[in-house]
Formats: sequence, C-alpha cells, structure tokens
Amino acid sequence: MTKVLTDARSIRIKGRSFLAVVLSPDLPLDDWLKRLDDLAARSAGFFLGRPVVLDVTELAINRTELKELLGELGHRNVSIMGIEGGRPSLVEPGMPPILKGGRPASDFEVAVSETVTEKRGETPPPEPAAIRQALQSLIIREPVRSGQSVVFTEGDVTVIGSVASGAEVIAGGSIHIYGALRGRALAGSVGNASARIFCRKLEAELVAIDGVYKMAEDMPANLRGQPVQWWLEGDSIMAEKLS
Repeated sequence: MTKVLTDARSIRIKGRSFLAVVLSPDLPLDDWLKRLDDLAARSAGFFLGRPVVLDVTELAINRTELKELLGELGHRNVSIMGIEGGRPSLVEPGMPPILKGGRPASDFEVAVSETVTEKRGETPPPEPAAIRQALQSLIIREPVRSGQSVVFTEGDVTVIGSVASGAEVIAGGSIHIYGALRGRALAGSVGNASARIFCRKLEAELVAIDGVYKMAEDMPANLRGQPVQWWLEGDSIMAEKLS
C-alpha cells in the first residue's frame, strides 16, 4: 500500500522586483555591438554580475536576428534576464521571457538605509518636476573602495573621501565628492537633468548625468587632477574647473 504524506504548510510565494540595466540596441547591430565593446573595454566589469533587460521596442528585428543578438551578448558575458517591447511570437522556449510593465529608474535602486542593496520597492519614481521637491541626501563619511557600489536614487550623495577606481556612486540627484573621483559617478539617474557632479580631483573612469555619459579618454586633458563640476546642456555633458 502506498502511503501518501501531506504537508499542511503552504508554499510561500512573494512578489518582488529587481532593478536591471536596460540595453536599447539600434541598427545596424554590428555597429552597436562595436560601441558596446568600446564601453566594456573602457569600463571593465560594468556588466559583470548585473541583470540586463534587452529593450527591442524600436528595433525592427525577427526571431533569428534576436537569437543571434542574444548569442553575441552571451559571448560578452552580458546576462539577459528578459526582453522588453517585443511581440510574444518573437521568442521561443529557451530564450529570455517577454517583460512588461517596467518603470524607468536608475541601474540600481535601494531604500535609504540600504545603500548597496540591489532590491527595490514598487513605488514608481517621481515625475521630473517633483524630483527637486522630494530630494533627500546621503552622506558617506569614508572612502568608497574598489568594487563597491553606493546607490541612492532618492536624492544627492556626498562622499567625504575619495572614490577608488572600480567603484561607483549612483544618485538620483547630484553627487559631491570631497576627494579624488577615480571610479564612476552617475548622477540624475531617475531623469533629473538638472543634477550635477562635483569632485575635488578629477581622475574618473566615467561620469554620467541623466544617462548622458563621458568616458575618461573623452574628458578634457586640462581638467585631469583638477577640482571640477559637470552638468548637462541639452544632450551634451559639460565640465569646468572649480575656482
């Protein structure tokens, strides 16, 4: 006789969302992949261990081309967790699922007390007009070491110390670094184009405001090692030496 054992305990299922980097390719894909390689080469490890969503909303692509693109990204160690903006017929078993309902946000988002956690809540980001009213601030009273990520999308981030090469600071508002900026600084990450980046010594790998970025080799040579501020003018990121 077969004895059937039953367990009265229920299976706990929770709803949870995780923030991911979103890549939006454009045609021709070969040229876009070359630009992606250039970004990865100049910012080593940027995609390492990060979930990535592939946005094909404005990309005229068929299933075969999508599979080839996913293969190319896989060879580059870019892990695609889902595809946004695609028709259900665009995917087949074994491919990342179609995602819907994504909200614009920064690469990572955390609660005020969880400055290095990648988990986020379900509250949508504020509209740009309301951002300045809702801004808070986070003060880091020690250097940010290589490999660390400080993420605070609710407002400004101030670092009393330096940001090492291989480290990054991501803020919904402005970023103030009272030391050398040797890593990456990404300000205005929830659509705040009025955000700025300030540092006492510019040696950055990358700076970005509202998604507009500039790599180290593209920065003016006369600003290296100087106190600098960055801001946006239209779609261009501008810089000047602080007096």
